[in-house]
Amino acid sequence: MPFGAHETMEVHEILNEKLNLINHFSFYLQQTQNAELRQMIERHLQTAIQSYDQLVAYTHDYSAASGGPQPYGMPQAQPQQIQYGLRQPAPVMPMQGQFDDRQIAMAVLSCHKNSARNHMIGALECADANVRQMLLNGAFSCANQAYETFLFMNRTGMYQVPTMQDHTAKTFLHSYQPAQGEAMQGGAVPNYPQ
Repeated sequence: MPFGAHETMEVHEILNEKLNLINHFSFYLQQTQNAELRQMIERHLQTAIQSYDQLVAYTHDYSAASGGPQPYGMPQAQPQQIQYGLRQPAPVMPMQGQFDDRQIAMAVLSCHKNSARNHMIGALECADANVRQMLLNGAFSCANQAYETFLFMNRTGMYQVPTMQDHTAKTFLHSYQPAQGEAMQGGAVPNYPQ
């Protein structure tokens, strides 16, 4: 079976991105001081290697689609676990030389966010159902790993979540109403200001 031009180029981009991620995460492991961060990067690195190997194998042999890795699971978190608000955030600036754990965690988070986005964009260009599923699994894995990284960073004070005044956020979000609300059930059209 041939690959289409779009999916060939998307797979090429994803494989290059995964190579970069694998190389960078291997480098970060050498510099990470925090044991929990190191273990998380090791898990993420193993997932990236498995995903890379599966995609490479499939491009060489179509029978390699079955039995691949499952997407990385969603980390368990309760809304009350997230620390909201800014508490004297440390200044942020470019650094050269040795990375500290915060810089490494930020780099891991950025890699996962971008990779999730790129996997999803790639999946939308795939005609081959197996490649599409591999890229979707990659998008889910990266999204879940990004969230796991965020949870670690938030818990350790590395990632603070800015907030709005409660009244402002509620007023803004409560302006949206259900599509099956009273106005729509009677066939009425919402009255928008001119």
